[in-house]
Amino acid sequence: MDARKHILLIRLKSIGDILFTLPAVHAVRKNHPEAKIHFLVSRENAPLLRGFAEIDEVVPFDRAAFRSGNIPAVCLGAFRLVRQLKERGFSLAIDFQGYGETAWLSWLSAAPERWGDRQRGSRAWAYTNGISRDVAVHPADWNLSLLRRCGLRIGEIRNEYVLPADSLNEARNFFAANNLQADKSTLFFQPFTSSPHKNWPLEKFLEVARHFRSRGAQIVFGGGPSERAALAPALAEGFAVSAGAPLLVTAGLIKLSTLAVGADTGLLHLAVAMGKRAVMLMLSTAPGQTHPFQHADWAITPPQGEQVSEISTAEVIAVCRQAVGSITE
Repeated sequence: MDARKHILLIRLKSIGDILFTLPAVHAVRKNHPEAKIHFLVSRENAPLLRGFAEIDEVVPFDRAAFRSGNIPAVCLGAFRLVRQLKERGFSLAIDFQGYGETAWLSWLSAAPERWGDRQRGSRAWAYTNGISRDVAVHPADWNLSLLRRCGLRIGEIRNEYVLPADSLNEARNFFAANNLQADKSTLFFQPFTSSPHKNWPLEKFLEVARHFRSRGAQIVFGGGPSERAALAPALAEGFAVSAGAPLLVTAGLIKLSTLAVGADTGLLHLAVAMGKRAVMLMLSTAPGQTHPFQHADWAITPPQGEQVSEISTAEVIAVCRQAVGSITE
């Protein structure tokens, strides 16, 4: 093993929460420029970390296999993972998630220093420095606070996701295949989230899309593989639909677009980390909510006591027009 310090970072899921560790990753690298940084993440989210430029190694964790009920497979997988972790010789493990399984993984890393988001007092045993989460701050700020309270210096805060070139090229291919022009104003809509109560009605997204198409803008609707059927109305109206495209190709489509519009979902947070202007429709921007990091003003919220679905199309159109105008100027 090389003589460099090895640091393990842990955040298994989900897309948005993993992205909220990015400023902390920058800070760890700034404090330990010569260290080798490893990131333990759920296998399905491992591709996302290709854009974390300061990570030296991604360690994928097959959580599905561990929950399969196949005892021999679980034991074999656990043995291999623990051996893999111990072989690295970690001097520091930082658990940004604080779940029971991540607390165990922190302890099993055998790092002499283990910092963690101690969500429950019963997990304090896993860490040499367990900090209780402050739910009144943005998750990205909390991750930075965890580092600060454990002794790291936090200087300028960075939130920079570096999209791999091959993903951007595949996005360009999508543009070409759908007769979209890279130099033309484009709005990317992400209508659905994993939590239905966060969603804004598709019909309202379509109304906004029609408005901007009538004024010469290009429109792309994104979504997961299971959402392609739900986006049939967008296809029927002739809008480009990328549902089912790989995550980083979708990120490339956002990168090529002028503006990303959607609810509180990981892809919108990815847009923000890539430096793209976003309009996020969400329930609240109160302390502790997951508004666009460092850009709470990019969020649109409903009147107090109402749901996201009650946000008016007129307000969304107005905010989008202002955002597009500020970009083109």
